[in-house]
Amino acid sequence: MSALVCRIWYSGVVSEGNKTLVWLHGEVKTPPFSSAARMDAGVLLRRLQQGRKLSMPHSRPMPAIGPRCHELRIRDGRQTWRIFYRLDSNAVLVAAVAKKKTQKTPKAILDACKRRLAQYDQDFEETT
Repeated sequence: MSALVCRIWYSGVVSEGNKTLVWLHGEVKTPPFSSAARMDAGVLLRRLQQGRKLSMPHSRPMPAIGPRCHELRIRDGRQTWRIFYRLDSNAVLVAAVAKKKTQKTPKAILDACKRRLAQYDQDFEETT
């Protein structure tokens, strides 16, 4: 088995029907997020765990990363954060958290997300 370590975080009370939130990379903490932006991110991630679909302006598909992949858009004053995630049947996988600096998502972030998700899939198959 590879060395990938996933941090699994349960938001609130985990009950049947709620998805596990799996952090493959990154975190949402203050600082650098403001308290309000951290709360906004938490609310949106909780909605995803509950199986709710999000759309613009909060979330948009990211087919450049892969199927079921999206980015959350978190406004933080003059700053914008991106949380790149994939929706699986039983989990919300957070592949990266990044500060938005350009209009186009940098190739390095896309590649890192693809690599982390592929490694997760490989590790998951080995354990089942």
